[in-house]
Amino acid sequence: MSVSAAFFAQAQDVSVIRNTVDVYSSSPMVGSAKFNGMAGANGALGGDANSLLTNPAGLGVAISGEISGTLSVAGNKNSSTWAGSTLDYNKTKTDLGNVGGVIAFPLMTETAWKFINIGINYSNQSLDNYVESAGNNKMIYDFDTDKSSAFAGHAYNRYGHLSKMSFGVGANYNHSFYVGAGLNFLSTSIDQYDTAAFQSIQNKSMEYFSKQNTPYFERSSGFSASLGVIGKLSPNFRVGAALETPTFWTIDRDYNYYNDANTGDGIGYENRKLTTPLKATVSAAFVANKNFSLNVDYTLGLTKPDYKVYGSAERELNDFFKDNYKNLSELRLGAEYRVQQFRLRGGYSYISSPMDAIAISSYNDAGIAQDNQSYSNLMLSDRNLISFGIGYDFKSFYIDASYQNITSKYNNPFLRGVLSDQVDSAYYSPSNIVSSDAYAVSNVKNTRNNFFLTLGWKF
Repeated sequence: MSVSAAFFAQAQDVSVIRNTVDVYSSSPMVGSAKFNGMAGANGALGGDANSLLTNPAGLGVAISGEISGTLSVAGNKNSSTWAGSTLDYNKTKTDLGNVGGVIAFPLMTETAWKFINIGINYSNQSLDNYVESAGNNKMIYDFDTDKSSAFAGHAYNRYGHLSKMSFGVGANYNHSFYVGAGLNFLSTSIDQYDTAAFQSIQNKSMEYFSKQNTPYFERSSGFSASLGVIGKLSPNFRVGAALETPTFWTIDRDYNYYNDANTGDGIGYENRKLTTPLKATVSAAFVANKNFSLNVDYTLGLTKPDYKVYGSAERELNDFFKDNYKNLSELRLGAEYRVQQFRLRGGYSYISSPMDAIAISSYNDAGIAQDNQSYSNLMLSDRNLISFGIGYDFKSFYIDASYQNITSKYNNPFLRGVLSDQVDSAYYSPSNIVSSDAYAVSNVKNTRNNFFLTLGWKF
């Protein structure tokens, strides 16, 4: 499906689309090392505070109190290839990834209700990401009669974090049926840059350009609610279901603007309201005995991202997602095997591509623009995650460690910016302007290697 020219002419930056899907429409899934070692698959198993990330009914499975903290070491690598050149980026960041706790309240009554449990969970992940694409000396831009420059490269640079604080309650009915509910409070901090470089043919000096309305700085807050149930079909088989409401975001943005007819350069401000997709999760678990358990989760997005319309920008964003966004689909599989006090874990997760195939005008390696070039993974793609974990239970205390490898490959569009009487999405330096009717598109391979270490106490 092709994208309307009007949308791409008006859009402030490709990163607006990417962040809408990749940041605001996803939820932090950084849990304990156990949770991460099983690829986040615990929707029908439950038993700890990380249930608030998948199915709050899992809080009711706990029969004792527990508290844990998790250190995360997140490694991020991008390899961007275009016009015969590949540029790599590596960054490792250490942070507090997760803190969670459950307090179990046994009910001293004659009814079949056994426990009412309260849980709290904090999940945090870095959003830092840098994608640099090489230049192409066959792409020449003439600024005036005696000054020409060759395209020397481009970079998307994002700093920030995404966090989720959840509070929930779960109940246990006769150790066979569990029900739970949770409230989730999310926050983000994003500093986003979109920069192009051109090198003078005359004197080889480098000139840097920022896209109109960038860099921008967003500070956002959101909330959602979740409901869930888990039922035992037999002593060995469980099924679960959970529903999470859309996250209702309030996004405050400061941004740089250039060459305004009245004020020249300056700093602007805007506020947006975003409603992200409603999500449903179904789960199944097999608990062979106290030594082996297996869980499968499937999450489906039931709606699409939707901005409150204040003007043409939000309307065109909504039109884009209506025409090109595919509903979220995620499969998670995790298992745990116990050998006395040792724990061995593994998992796999797959998230489908969130975008349909999109046709745009793009430059080839010779620097020639070609119309209607179709890309099946433009801006984002499907994602594969593989995980492993180990642990040791000291009865009251436990220690867990896990590793995740996450890979994705996508097409990265950049450089397009239109300058006309109606639209200004060009690139600006202090002294020059660059406009382009076509995109350059690099091929990006993203690899994330994450390590987690959890210390926990059961009481």
